[in-house]
Amino acid sequence: QVQLVESGGGSVQTGDSLRLSCAASGRTFDRYSMGWFRQPPGKEREFVAAISWTGGITKYVDSVKGRFTISRDNAKDMVYLQMNSLKPEDTAVYYCALDNRLWAVPSVTRVEYGYWGQGTQVTVSS
Repeated sequence: QVQLVESGGGSVQTGDSLRLSCAASGRTFDRYSMGWFRQPPGKEREFVAAISWTGGITKYVDSVKGRFTISRDNAKDMVYLQMNSLKPEDTAVYYCALDNRLWAVPSVTRVEYGYWGQGTQVTVSS
């Protein structure tokens, strides 16, 4: 059974940084792309970043490019999201997700991700 557990959220000020972590278990982690999504208050869940199984391909939503960095450590079955220069509009519950497809290029759409963590709250105040 696949389990994804996020950690690292919190309440910060504009311009601060946070590093989210996601611990994966129950599947051969290094064969699957991973993604981070977020759900702002009262809005739909949206794509933030994704990374291929080797870490060689990354994708980002335009609003976080240059500020957020996704990475992974396959030896530890971990994926990370380094978030710098945080803004109030980054406030959301952040979810880690595992792509259903073996050896696939990372996707930006929710439908490709079959496993999700419970989410971690990030609140950025001005």
